[in-house]
Amino acid sequence: MPALVTGASGFLGGHLAEMLIDQGEEVFVLVRSSSSTTHLSHLPVRPIIGDLADPASLGRAVESVTRIFHCAACSTDWAPWERFYSANVTGTENLLTAALQAPRLERFVHVSTTDVYGYPAVPCDETSPTVDAGLPYNQTKRLGEMAVRNAQAIDGLPVTILRPATIYGPRGADFTREVASLLRYRIMATINCGEARGGFTYVQNVAGAMIDASLLPATVGQAYNIADATNATWADYLRLFAAALGYPEPWIDLSEETAVSLAKFFEGLHRLLNLPGRPLLTRHAIKLLSVDQEFPIDKARRDFDFSPAVSLEEGIARSVAWIRHSSGIR
Repeated sequence: MPALVTGASGFLGGHLAEMLIDQGEEVFVLVRSSSSTTHLSHLPVRPIIGDLADPASLGRAVESVTRIFHCAACSTDWAPWERFYSANVTGTENLLTAALQAPRLERFVHVSTTDVYGYPAVPCDETSPTVDAGLPYNQTKRLGEMAVRNAQAIDGLPVTILRPATIYGPRGADFTREVASLLRYRIMATINCGEARGGFTYVQNVAGAMIDASLLPATVGQAYNIADATNATWADYLRLFAAALGYPEPWIDLSEETAVSLAKFFEGLHRLLNLPGRPLLTRHAIKLLSVDQEFPIDKARRDFDFSPAVSLEEGIARSVAWIRHSSGIR
Protein backbone atom coordinates (compact mmCIF):
# COMPACT_ATOMS: atom_id res chain seq x y z
CA MET A 1 0.00 0.00 0.00
CA PRO A 2 1.74 3.18 -1.13
CA ALA A 3 1.99 5.73 1.67
CA LEU A 4 2.91 9.40 1.96
CA VAL A 5 4.83 10.59 5.01
CA THR A 6 5.09 14.29 5.77
CA GLY A 7 7.86 15.37 8.12
CA ALA A 8 10.12 12.51 7.03
CA SER A 9 13.12 14.84 7.10
CA GLY A 10 12.46 15.20 10.82
CA PHE A 11 12.24 12.99 13.86
CA LEU A 12 9.05 10.91 14.02
CA GLY A 13 8.42 11.01 10.27
CA GLY A 14 11.90 9.69 9.54
CA HIS A 15 11.48 6.71 11.85
CA LEU A 16 8.02 6.03 10.43
CA ALA A 17 9.37 6.00 6.87
CA GLU A 18 12.04 3.49 7.92
CA MET A 19 9.47 1.20 9.53
CA LEU A 20 7.17 1.32 6.51
CA ILE A 21 10.06 0.45 4.20
CA ASP A 22 11.05 -2.43 6.50
CA GLN A 23 7.51 -3.75 6.12
CA GLY A 24 7.81 -3.70 2.33
CA GLU A 25 5.66 -0.63 1.72
CA GLU A 26 6.15 1.89 -1.07
CA VAL A 27 6.87 5.20 0.65
CA PHE A 28 6.62 8.71 -0.74
CA VAL A 29 8.07 11.52 1.36
CA LEU A 30 7.23 15.20 1.05
CA VAL A 31 10.45 17.18 1.50
CA ARG A 32 11.61 20.70 0.83
CA SER A 33 14.48 21.11 -1.62
CA SER A 34 16.53 22.50 1.27
CA SER A 35 15.73 19.67 3.72
CA SER A 36 18.43 17.27 4.86
CA THR A 37 17.44 13.68 4.13
CA THR A 38 20.77 12.03 4.90
CA HIS A 39 19.11 9.67 7.36
CA LEU A 40 16.87 8.42 4.52
CA SER A 41 19.63 8.04 1.90
CA HIS A 42 19.91 4.29 2.45
CA LEU A 43 16.19 3.76 1.94
CA PRO A 44 14.27 3.36 -1.34
CA VAL A 45 11.89 6.22 -0.53
CA ARG A 46 10.37 8.28 -3.31
CA PRO A 47 10.85 11.98 -2.58
CA ILE A 48 8.29 14.56 -3.65
CA ILE A 49 9.84 18.01 -3.60
CA GLY A 50 7.29 20.35 -2.14
CA ASP A 51 5.93 22.08 0.90
CA LEU A 52 2.77 22.17 2.99
CA ALA A 53 2.38 25.76 1.80
CA ASP A 54 2.43 24.67 -1.87
CA PRO A 55 -0.93 23.10 -2.86
CA ALA A 56 0.36 22.00 -6.27
CA SER A 57 3.11 19.90 -4.69
CA LEU A 58 0.59 18.38 -2.28
CA GLY A 59 -1.59 17.35 -5.19
CA ARG A 60 1.37 15.53 -6.74
CA ALA A 61 2.26 13.94 -3.43
CA VAL A 62 -1.15 12.36 -2.76
CA GLU A 63 -2.19 11.30 -6.24
CA SER A 64 -1.16 7.63 -5.95
CA VAL A 65 -1.15 6.89 -2.21
CA THR A 66 -3.63 4.93 -0.13
CA ARG A 67 -2.44 6.22 3.25
CA ILE A 68 -1.21 9.63 4.41
CA PHE A 69 0.77 9.95 7.64
CA HIS A 70 0.91 13.61 8.64
CA CYS A 71 3.88 14.01 10.99
CA ALA A 72 5.14 17.45 9.88
CA ALA A 73 4.68 20.14 12.53
CA CYS A 74 6.32 22.97 14.39
CA SER A 75 6.80 21.18 17.72
CA THR A 76 9.28 23.39 19.50
CA ASP A 77 8.50 25.29 22.69
CA TRP A 78 9.66 28.62 21.25
CA ALA A 79 9.04 30.09 17.81
CA PRO A 80 7.15 33.00 16.23
CA TRP A 81 3.38 32.57 16.22
CA GLU A 82 3.38 32.74 12.42
CA ARG A 83 5.65 29.70 12.22
CA PHE A 84 3.45 27.69 14.57
CA TYR A 85 0.28 28.66 12.71
CA SER A 86 1.57 28.11 9.17
CA ALA A 87 2.92 24.64 9.99
CA ASN A 88 0.33 23.30 12.41
CA VAL A 89 -2.86 24.89 11.07
CA THR A 90 -2.52 26.20 7.51
CA GLY A 91 -0.23 23.37 6.45
CA THR A 92 -2.63 20.79 7.85
CA GLU A 93 -5.59 22.46 6.15
CA ASN A 94 -3.74 22.45 2.81
CA LEU A 95 -2.90 18.76 3.14
CA LEU A 96 -6.51 17.93 4.02
CA THR A 97 -7.70 19.77 0.91
CA ALA A 98 -5.32 17.71 -1.21
CA ALA A 99 -6.30 14.49 0.57
CA LEU A 100 -9.97 15.03 -0.28
CA GLN A 101 -8.97 14.90 -3.95
CA ALA A 102 -6.75 11.82 -3.63
CA PRO A 103 -8.43 9.12 -5.74
CA ARG A 104 -7.06 6.08 -3.86
CA LEU A 105 -6.90 7.35 -0.28
CA GLU A 106 -8.07 4.94 2.42
CA ARG A 107 -6.73 6.63 5.57
CA PHE A 108 -5.38 9.96 6.80
CA VAL A 109 -3.39 9.51 10.03
CA HIS A 110 -2.79 12.77 11.86
CA VAL A 111 -0.18 13.19 14.59
CA SER A 112 -1.60 15.43 17.26
CA THR A 113 -0.37 15.63 20.88
CA THR A 114 -1.63 15.22 24.42
CA ASP A 115 -0.88 18.95 24.76
CA VAL A 116 -4.29 19.58 23.16
CA TYR A 117 -5.89 18.69 26.51
CA GLY A 118 -4.40 21.89 27.92
CA TYR A 119 -2.10 20.31 30.56
CA PRO A 120 -4.75 19.11 33.05
CA ALA A 121 -3.70 18.36 36.63
CA VAL A 122 -4.91 14.77 36.19
CA PRO A 123 -4.20 13.05 32.84
CA CYS A 124 -7.45 12.37 31.02
CA ASP A 125 -8.74 9.91 28.45
CA GLU A 126 -9.94 10.68 24.93
CA THR A 127 -13.48 11.55 26.02
CA SER A 128 -12.20 14.80 27.55
CA PRO A 129 -12.47 17.99 25.49
CA THR A 130 -9.47 19.79 24.11
CA VAL A 131 -8.58 23.04 25.88
CA ASP A 132 -6.87 26.25 24.77
CA ALA A 133 -4.13 26.76 27.38
CA GLY A 134 -2.82 29.97 25.83
CA LEU A 135 0.48 28.51 24.59
CA PRO A 136 1.23 28.59 20.84
CA TYR A 137 2.00 24.88 20.41
CA ASN A 138 -1.09 23.81 22.32
CA GLN A 139 -3.25 26.36 20.50
CA THR A 140 -2.13 25.56 16.96
CA LYS A 141 -2.04 21.78 17.36
CA ARG A 142 -5.58 22.00 18.75
CA LEU A 143 -6.72 24.05 15.75
CA GLY A 144 -5.01 21.64 13.37
CA GLU A 145 -6.74 18.69 15.00
CA MET A 146 -10.07 20.50 14.75
CA ALA A 147 -9.50 20.89 11.00
CA VAL A 148 -8.86 17.14 10.71
CA ARG A 149 -12.04 16.34 12.62
CA ASN A 150 -14.03 18.71 10.40
CA ALA A 151 -12.70 17.00 7.28
CA GLN A 152 -14.02 13.73 8.64
CA ALA A 153 -17.34 15.05 9.92
CA ILE A 154 -18.19 17.30 6.97
CA ASP A 155 -16.42 15.70 4.01
CA GLY A 156 -16.19 12.06 5.10
CA LEU A 157 -12.39 11.86 5.03
CA PRO A 158 -11.30 8.62 6.76
CA VAL A 159 -9.11 10.02 9.51
CA THR A 160 -7.39 8.64 12.60
CA ILE A 161 -5.78 10.92 15.19
CA LEU A 162 -2.92 9.92 17.47
CA ARG A 163 -1.97 12.03 20.49
CA PRO A 164 1.51 11.03 21.67
CA ALA A 165 2.89 12.31 24.95
CA THR A 166 6.64 12.97 25.40
CA ILE A 167 8.43 11.45 22.39
CA TYR A 168 12.15 10.69 22.70
CA GLY A 169 14.70 8.57 20.87
CA PRO A 170 17.50 8.67 18.27
CA ARG A 171 17.51 11.88 16.21
CA GLY A 172 15.22 13.53 18.76
CA ALA A 173 15.88 17.13 19.66
CA ASP A 174 14.23 18.45 22.84
CA PHE A 175 13.98 15.28 24.94
CA THR A 176 17.11 13.55 23.64
CA ARG A 177 19.94 15.69 22.30
CA GLU A 178 18.94 18.80 24.27
CA VAL A 179 18.55 16.86 27.53
CA ALA A 180 21.96 15.26 26.99
CA SER A 181 23.52 18.66 26.38
CA LEU A 182 21.95 20.16 29.50
CA LEU A 183 23.11 17.19 31.57
CA ARG A 184 26.62 17.52 30.19
CA TYR A 185 26.89 21.17 31.15
CA ARG A 186 25.09 20.58 34.47
CA ILE A 187 22.30 23.06 33.75
CA MET A 188 19.43 20.57 33.47
CA ALA A 189 16.82 21.55 36.05
CA THR A 190 13.99 19.59 37.60
CA ILE A 191 10.72 21.11 38.77
CA ASN A 192 9.34 20.08 42.18
CA CYS A 193 12.09 17.45 42.51
CA GLY A 194 11.14 15.91 39.14
CA GLU A 195 8.12 14.18 40.68
CA ALA A 196 5.79 14.62 37.66
CA ARG A 197 5.39 11.61 35.40
CA GLY A 198 6.76 12.42 31.95
CA GLY A 199 4.61 10.24 29.70
CA PHE A 200 7.80 9.10 27.96
CA THR A 201 7.15 7.50 24.60
CA TYR A 202 9.86 5.93 22.46
CA VAL A 203 9.71 7.16 18.89
CA GLN A 204 9.48 3.72 17.27
CA ASN A 205 6.63 2.78 19.58
CA VAL A 206 4.73 5.80 18.27
CA ALA A 207 5.54 4.95 14.64
CA GLY A 208 4.37 1.38 15.18
CA ALA A 209 1.12 2.62 16.68
CA MET A 210 0.53 4.83 13.65
CA ILE A 211 0.96 1.94 11.25
CA ASP A 212 -1.24 -0.43 13.26
CA ALA A 213 -3.99 2.16 13.70
CA SER A 214 -4.00 2.92 9.97
CA LEU A 215 -5.01 -0.61 9.04
CA LEU A 216 -8.20 -1.18 11.03
CA PRO A 217 -11.69 0.05 10.09
CA ALA A 218 -12.56 0.51 13.79
CA THR A 219 -10.05 3.33 14.17
CA VAL A 220 -11.65 5.61 11.55
CA GLY A 221 -12.86 8.82 13.16
CA GLN A 222 -11.14 8.03 16.46
CA ALA A 223 -8.44 9.76 18.54
CA TYR A 224 -5.94 7.86 20.68
CA ASN A 225 -3.54 8.77 23.46
CA ILE A 226 -0.14 7.19 22.90
CA ALA A 227 2.39 6.71 25.71
CA ASP A 228 4.59 3.86 26.90
CA ALA A 229 2.81 3.63 30.29
CA THR A 230 6.10 3.39 32.19
CA ASN A 231 4.92 5.68 35.02
CA ALA A 232 8.47 7.06 35.02
CA THR A 233 8.93 10.50 36.53
CA TRP A 234 11.27 13.16 35.20
CA ALA A 235 13.62 12.28 38.06
CA ASP A 236 13.65 8.67 36.84
CA TYR A 237 14.22 9.64 33.21
CA LEU A 238 17.05 12.04 33.97
CA ARG A 239 18.72 9.62 36.38
CA LEU A 240 18.73 6.84 33.77
CA PHE A 241 19.83 9.21 31.00
CA ALA A 242 22.67 10.67 33.09
CA ALA A 243 23.87 7.20 34.12
CA ALA A 244 23.90 5.97 30.50
CA LEU A 245 25.95 9.01 29.47
CA GLY A 246 28.24 8.81 32.49
CA TYR A 247 27.21 12.28 33.69
CA PRO A 248 26.17 13.43 37.17
CA GLU A 249 22.48 13.66 37.94
CA PRO A 250 20.86 17.12 37.84
CA TRP A 251 21.54 19.28 40.86
CA ILE A 252 19.27 22.24 40.06
CA ASP A 253 15.70 22.02 41.32
CA LEU A 254 13.09 24.76 41.16
CA SER A 255 9.62 25.10 42.55
CA GLU A 256 6.95 25.43 39.88
CA GLU A 257 6.18 28.97 41.03
CA THR A 258 9.82 30.04 40.74
CA ALA A 259 10.22 28.31 37.38
CA VAL A 260 7.17 30.06 35.92
CA SER A 261 8.45 33.44 37.08
CA LEU A 262 11.84 32.79 35.52
CA ALA A 263 10.25 31.56 32.29
CA LYS A 264 8.17 34.72 31.99
CA PHE A 265 11.27 36.83 32.58
CA PHE A 266 13.39 34.98 30.00
CA GLU A 267 10.58 35.00 27.42
CA GLY A 268 10.03 38.72 27.92
CA LEU A 269 13.74 39.43 27.59
CA HIS A 270 13.88 37.47 24.30
CA ARG A 271 10.94 39.40 22.89
CA LEU A 272 12.20 42.79 24.08
CA LEU A 273 15.73 42.35 22.74
CA ASN A 274 14.77 40.11 19.79
CA LEU A 275 17.39 37.60 20.89
CA PRO A 276 18.28 34.58 18.74
CA GLY A 277 17.65 31.01 19.83
CA ARG A 278 15.28 30.11 22.63
CA PRO A 279 14.99 31.30 26.23
CA LEU A 280 16.71 29.27 28.93
CA LEU A 281 13.23 28.48 30.31
CA THR A 282 9.80 28.71 28.68
CA ARG A 283 6.29 28.37 30.07
CA HIS A 284 5.71 25.44 27.72
CA ALA A 285 8.76 23.59 29.04
CA ILE A 286 7.64 24.22 32.62
CA LYS A 287 4.25 22.65 31.85
CA LEU A 288 5.91 19.51 30.48
CA LEU A 289 8.28 19.22 33.44
CA SER A 290 5.76 19.90 36.19
CA VAL A 291 2.39 18.49 35.06
CA ASP A 292 1.63 14.75 35.00
CA GLN A 293 1.86 13.59 31.35
CA GLU A 294 1.07 9.88 31.83
CA PHE A 295 -2.15 9.88 29.83
CA PRO A 296 -4.11 6.60 29.79
CA ILE A 297 -3.77 4.41 26.71
CA ASP A 298 -6.57 1.89 27.37
CA LYS A 299 -8.41 2.85 24.19
CA ALA A 300 -5.38 2.19 21.96
CA ARG A 301 -4.78 -1.11 23.71
CA ARG A 302 -8.40 -2.11 23.13
CA ASP A 303 -8.85 -0.96 19.54
CA PHE A 304 -5.54 -1.94 17.93
CA ASP A 305 -3.70 -3.88 20.61
CA PHE A 306 -1.14 -1.16 21.24
CA SER A 307 1.74 -2.57 23.28
CA PRO A 308 5.01 -0.59 23.39
CA ALA A 309 7.80 -2.86 22.15
CA VAL A 310 10.76 -0.84 23.44
CA SER A 311 11.19 -0.29 27.18
CA LEU A 312 12.35 2.95 28.77
CA GLU A 313 15.74 1.49 29.63
CA GLU A 314 16.26 0.17 26.10
CA GLY A 315 14.98 3.39 24.57
CA ILE A 316 17.45 5.45 26.57
CA ALA A 317 20.29 3.07 25.69
CA ARG A 318 19.48 3.41 21.97
CA SER A 319 19.24 7.18 22.33
CA VAL A 320 22.63 7.44 24.01
CA ALA A 321 24.18 5.14 21.39
CA TRP A 322 22.90 7.48 18.68
CA ILE A 323 24.24 10.54 20.50
CA ARG A 324 27.70 9.00 20.68
CA HIS A 325 27.62 7.70 17.09
CA SER A 326 26.46 11.02 15.65
CA SER A 327 29.45 12.81 17.18
CA GLY A 328 27.15 14.84 19.38
CA ILE A 329 27.34 14.83 23.15
CA ARG A 330 30.04 12.52 24.53
